[in-house]
Amino acid sequence: MFPTIDPNLIVECTTNGGCNLIRGIVLSLVIFISLLTAFAYSALLERRILALIQARIGPNRVGPFGLLQPVAEGIKLIFKEDIVPAGADKAVFWLAPVMKAVPAVLVVAVIPLGPPILIPWFDGLWYRVPLGLADVNVGVLFILAFMSLGTYGIALAGWSSNNKYAMLGALRASAQMVSYELSMGLTMAVPILITGSMSLARIIDGQTSPPIIGWYIFQNPLSALVLLVALFAETNRAPFDLPEADTELVAGYITEYSGMKFALFFMGEYISMVAVAIIFASLYLGGYHFPLLDQVPILGPVVVAGKALAVLILMIWVRATLPRFRYDRLMQFGWKVMMPLALLGMAWTAVAVIVGDSLQSPLAYPIISLIFLAIVVIGALVILRPKPASETDSTGIEVIDLEGRHGFGYLVLNIVGNLLSLPLSLFNGGAARKG
Repeated sequence: MFPTIDPNLIVECTTNGGCNLIRGIVLSLVIFISLLTAFAYSALLERRILALIQARIGPNRVGPFGLLQPVAEGIKLIFKEDIVPAGADKAVFWLAPVMKAVPAVLVVAVIPLGPPILIPWFDGLWYRVPLGLADVNVGVLFILAFMSLGTYGIALAGWSSNNKYAMLGALRASAQMVSYELSMGLTMAVPILITGSMSLARIIDGQTSPPIIGWYIFQNPLSALVLLVALFAETNRAPFDLPEADTELVAGYITEYSGMKFALFFMGEYISMVAVAIIFASLYLGGYHFPLLDQVPILGPVVVAGKALAVLILMIWVRATLPRFRYDRLMQFGWKVMMPLALLGMAWTAVAVIVGDSLQSPLAYPIISLIFLAIVVIGALVILRPKPASETDSTGIEVIDLEGRHGFGYLVLNIVGNLLSLPLSLFNGGAARKG
């Protein structure tokens, strides 16, 4: 049993100037050092898991079990020759890697890494210290804003390099961001609809009951899946790594970079991986909540790290499994598949929330969600069934549907349109839907 603390001795750290200043400095250092360590060893983790999947050994020479490999690579990059192309815009060329790395670090600032903990101090008081750097009431909006800034670094790198391959990679990254951030924003709106708040702290605390089943991934698995795929594309991870496709663009936007500027791009990519893993864990996997461990608040960061590690391993597994998309199909997938599914997932939650609030029944939301889940599963089975041989006319020439009205995107858009019109017709006196 934990000792009982007199409530009169508890001071909120956020209302105490000195405590809040110390908390900000210490948490900033801890988060920054943790992200740098995660960047170094997530690269090692990726190489070891890829080696395991491909029946290789992987890095195991530098230090015990190869644990000093990131240190050796960091030293190598520090002393590597730094080359700047003669025709490059030098100021922008130097600024671009910073604009790629810094937003990835700042995103973590608004994510609570654990519940508030009580810390005794020398003055005899106990201070309740939040384990998040900033509790912003529009935390989800903050995340979307800063995640999009990383693409500016890529675009500036491609433009300032004075290299056609780099410029093509930058244009690809910009188009990819526009295509997938729309889906990402819609799926991030689902926890906001359920919780009624953009605060990450409230979204995480809304996933406590019932344990595990209350996580939003079980309440709307479609939106969780779409968000996960969109986060893969946002970090330019395989199979969405077209901006740096070595088979087509040499190395894309980083073709002309070397030394520590290349290392900053490398750091930005892997810190972005860690950041999006924490974001996904916070929005759909309950954040720092886990059965039994909730009784020990200090273990909150450990729970977040474990869930983020599971997402990282999944990202590495996908890279080892799936081939790279062709670029036109990458864009088609974003607009014709991801976007309709994101709209369907948002309609799923919106209708369930409205009906649940109207009926004032705790069973209304899960029942509506199960109906939507059945629609999605049946639709997937119908759409993904094996297709018959192509039809031919009397002349033996293959008949091709040029209108595209039987494709996946067309069917999903029709379903979404009908679902969106249902609540409108209910609340507008049953007015007829326009043809």
